[in-house]
Order: sequence, then structure tokens, then C-alpha cells
Amino acid sequence: MSNKQYDVIIIGAGASGLMLAFMAGQRCRKVLVLEKANKIGKKILMSGGGKCNFTNLDVESNNYITHNHPFTISALKRYTNWDFISLVCEHGIEYEERAHGRLFTLNGAKQILAMLVEECEYTRNVEIHTHSEVQSVNVLQNGRFKVQTVAGNFEAESVVVATGGLSIPTLGGSGIGYEIAKQFGHKVFPTRAGLVPFTFSDAMKDITGRLSGNAIDATLSNDQQSFTEALLFTHRGLSGPSSLQLSNYWQAGQSFNIDFLPQEDLSQLFKAKKNSQPKILLRTLLTEYLPKNLVLELQELLWRDQAEIMIGQWSDERLVQVASSLHQFEVKPAGTEGYRTAEVTLGGVDTTEISSKTMESQKQKGLFFVGEVLDVSGQLGGFNFQWAWASAHAASKYV
Repeated sequence: MSNKQYDVIIIGAGASGLMLAFMAGQRCRKVLVLEKANKIGKKILMSGGGKCNFTNLDVESNNYITHNHPFTISALKRYTNWDFISLVCEHGIEYEERAHGRLFTLNGAKQILAMLVEECEYTRNVEIHTHSEVQSVNVLQNGRFKVQTVAGNFEAESVVVATGGLSIPTLGGSGIGYEIAKQFGHKVFPTRAGLVPFTFSDAMKDITGRLSGNAIDATLSNDQQSFTEALLFTHRGLSGPSSLQLSNYWQAGQSFNIDFLPQEDLSQLFKAKKNSQPKILLRTLLTEYLPKNLVLELQELLWRDQAEIMIGQWSDERLVQVASSLHQFEVKPAGTEGYRTAEVTLGGVDTTEISSKTMESQKQKGLFFVGEVLDVSGQLGGFNFQWAWASAHAASKYV
């Protein structure tokens, strides 16, 4: 049976794959999108709690984790956050700004997916096949690519790997993109889960379990980064934006610090209260700022011996010591929840072997890589979607 012929075959019907499909279709390329899952855009639909944090108001290259920062600059400049916002507005999609410039749809992520599909349909040059897991990609003698899938064989002049990473395998994440890259001689940096909750196996696990459901604004920091955002206690450990952000900069075996009250100078506060309210207990004072059950857990760990002593009877030295501990509370996670709940995959295809202008392989003509499969991972806040849009736009001009 002869292979079906296309100009471009895109492997993966996620954010970058669908974006590239309609933009290549606008150039009158005959495009085939192959998706192994039963539905397209699953990760788009679940993102942002179902509201899709589709970009950010302030996008810079330093919002990304990569071994090659200059690589991201070109694509991000040529297709900006404002370009995607304009597309969203053209489709009448209402959105809102949340903390840290994050933009979310008001009526659900399904609108972003519907917009991408509508754009693909409008070109009349895009076919999307689900249930089409790729088995092999090979170059024929005529220089075209042959892509073998469970649903048949296809040929094209260009193949784009838009397979994403290993995160959330139930939504279609797999390592096929890395395998294709290695097949054509590309270096692939080791991968690990990013934007993922921390887990504990020591006494901290019991503490977070008892505090499960509590959320506070806190600062999580290590030698590399510091993030002040919501911290959520769970039955397994620590989650919430601050934990997810720091996980991108954490390695197994490392500790990090929690500042439970970053907005306060606790040494000064405690000394002032010692003079103005000498009969107050320290836990009573702290429950004005933190959940009572968290204060009781911290009391057990940090000032159990003086739990029933009024603050006026504390030495200044001890108050400073407790204040310092609350600002720099050290924890050492056992690990993370892994790819099962990770929002991104860190690592991936080495970008020094990819053209920053076209996203084309420097080792194989006609082979392109876009989105998360590359060694480019964004911080929390719409940056990973913006990389999907920008890298897809770059490749769409050259496939």
C-alpha cells in the first residue's frame, strides 16, 4: 500500500503541535497532525485548573530553565505574549489577570483548544488523526520522511516533533520525542519532573499530613532561587505555587528554607510585643498571622520548652532565635511526586543542535523540534504555553 503524502507531519496534537499546524496551513502547506491519544489537547484542557494560564504579561528569557538561554530569545521576540493575546481577543475569548501577570480564560481552557482547532479548520489544509501512535520515523532515498503509525504509513517533506515531555503520562506524555532525537544523532539532556509537589518520608510527612488543606503565603528558597507565593500543605508533603516553582531548581538530596512570614520582621515584632503586651503567649501572637494548627506544630518544634511562658519573660536572644527559625525553617524533601503530577519535564533535546531561527535540526534537514520536548522549561505562570506558541510560530515559517 502506498504511503499517504503530505508536506508536513506533526507528531503531537498539544499546544505547540496545533499552533504550528494552523500556521503552516496558512502557508498552504498540506499538514497532518498525529496524536496517539483518543482526544487532542488533553494537557491544554487540564491546565490552570481547567482555566488555562495561556501566557503572562511579562515574558523574558530568564523565566526559562535551559542549558542554553540565548536559544529562547529569538522565538520569544518574534512571537510575543501580545501576539497570542491578540489571537485570543480575535476569537472573543474573555480572560482575567491574576497574580504575577498570569492570564487565565474566564470560561475555561476548552476555549483555547477550540480556537486552535477552528484556526486549523479555517485553513482547510490540516488533518488531525487521533489513535495514531507513531512507531517509527525514517528518511527515504528521495529525502522525504516516512512515518509509520498504528493507523498506517505517511510521507512528508518535513516532520515536526511536538510530543511534549514525560509529565502526566495519563494525558499522553511519553518519551517518543527523545527517542526520535537520539535516532538522528541529537544529544538529549537527562529529564526530570518540574513544577511538581515535594514529598517527605521523615517527621515532616506527619506534620504536613496533619496540616493538609492549609495554605499560607510563604517564601521558599535555596541557593539558586526564591519564590514568595502560596504554600499548600498536603497529605504527601508541600504543594502550591511556591513549591512548584522551587521544584524546578531543586535536586534530590538538597534542603531548602521556608520563611513562614516573609512580610514581617519577626525579631522586631517579638521585641515590640514583649514591651507592649508582656503577658501574651508567643503562640497567641502568631495565630494573628498564621493558622492555629500550624502555629501549634511550629511551637512543638521550636519553643516547646517555653510554650506556656509569657513573652515578657523571654530573653531577647531566645526571641531572635525563634524568629530566625521561622524565617529560615529548613526542610529536606525525600523527593517529588514525579511525572505523575508534574506540569513540565525539565531537560530534553539539546538546543545547541537546533536552529533558534527555524527550530530545524542541524543534523537532519526537514526535522524540527518545538515545545516541551526541547531543553526549555518555563516557570509557573503561562511561560510554558508561551514557549509552545513562540517555538511553533518559528518553525511554521520554514516547514
